Amino acid sequence: MLLIILILVPIFGGLVSFLSKNNSQLPALGASLFTLAATLFSAFTYYNGHTPIAIDLTWIPSLGANFSLNINSGLQVLMLALTAIVFPLVYLFLNNKELENKSTFYGLMSLAQAGLMGVFLANDALVFYIFWELALIPVYFLSSMFGGENRIKVTFKFFVYTFVGSLLLLVAFLIIYNHTSNHSFAWTSFVESGKSMSGSMQNWMFWLVFLAFAIKMPMFPFHTWQPDAYEQSSTPVTIVLSAIMVKMGLFAVIKWLLPILPLGVLHWTNLVTILSIIGIIYASCLAIVQTNIKRLIAYSSIAHIGLMIATLFAQNQLGTQGVAIQMFNHGINIMGLWLIVLAIEKRLGTQNLNEMGGIAKLAPKFTIALVLISLANIALPLTNGFIGEFMMFNGLFQSTSPYHIAFTVVAGLGVILAAVYTLGMIQKVAFGELKNSQVVFADLSINEWIVLIIIMGIILWLGFYPNVLMSLVS
Repeated sequence: MLLIILILVPIFGGLVSFLSKNNSQLPALGASLFTLAATLFSAFTYYNGHTPIAIDLTWIPSLGANFSLNINSGLQVLMLALTAIVFPLVYLFLNNKELENKSTFYGLMSLAQAGLMGVFLANDALVFYIFWELALIPVYFLSSMFGGENRIKVTFKFFVYTFVGSLLLLVAFLIIYNHTSNHSFAWTSFVESGKSMSGSMQNWMFWLVFLAFAIKMPMFPFHTWQPDAYEQSSTPVTIVLSAIMVKMGLFAVIKWLLPILPLGVLHWTNLVTILSIIGIIYASCLAIVQTNIKRLIAYSSIAHIGLMIATLFAQNQLGTQGVAIQMFNHGINIMGLWLIVLAIEKRLGTQNLNEMGGIAKLAPKFTIALVLISLANIALPLTNGFIGEFMMFNGLFQSTSPYHIAFTVVAGLGVILAAVYTLGMIQKVAFGELKNSQVVFADLSINEWIVLIIIMGIILWLGFYPNVLMSLVS
């Protein structure tokens, strides 16, 4: 029942939030904190004994579909923990901030959390697919109801991209299902069915599955929905998209693509790696020239995800472990950056970097958080971002591809470019002269400071003692 609780509690919190008017934040926050406690209990249970936690209930016997959930890998623990951490911190940061239609906002956020939990727990292909779609629906409404002037147009583009990918994934799952010997949607049956397919069949099946995941991450050249969506969405919604939803694609590649279609993966490894590395350089260069801070962070996220994808397709243990660690750490760091952006938006009412500057003179606590979280995002040693990135570059270098040295060198340029756009962002936001002497930039409030202290604590703790994560994914 513990695994079902991780899904049902956010749903319950969301429904109560919908029905609440004045205090809709409280049920969402309470449900998220309870979910966090249950997730940490599950994590400690798995961590101490590496004993799988599972539930497998008969659901649709005529189709061979069971309501099957489990935790049997460190990767799942990290993704569940990330999801459980992000939502209560966002709710706490939003305390005392004006929001239109609060009950709808918090209700949809809670339902999104339930869908995301289901994605990371599912051990049945049909259950996975349903939660994959359920996680998208509340985010679609959140993006279209809260945000910038062009949010409807941008959200429609996001929906079309992801819906097309989902249809391709459904077709692929049905083909794999019909090749199973026992007509079952169970993960083990899918692995057996996929491996039994011929190499040529796996080669084209690969794209049916991979495109859905590539769009969600997103990977170059399927990324064009992302910068617009991040810019136009309300920043709390952007946090859900950037910190967690993109990890759905990476998680799905590890659990549902690599083991099921190994020959197809092997056949297309070089092409996917090349596209990923192009994405690193392309997105980094675009980030350097951005004047909108949300678009800058959006392109930086594409670059980070590109390195993770390239490393996954190197297909070695060290690299995959590094990706698992970095998925968690990137989620924490990018959440911190978006919360910094949210604080700026609430105070200055702008996303334009050219209208910022001199904040360090007015808000030292804000500046400390900005600098530390930004440097963690570019993997400064002794921050949480370093160990995962170090492992990923080692994994990429150890790839069996004949081009592994070239891949590693070109991908490494992304580190230099990341330093350029990140240090430039820090300079434009915090230092230099005040662009408007009439502006009073209030330093972080108590709740904002507490949330950012928690994030900075995680950054430094895992930076100084990364063995917590390394032993979990080993």
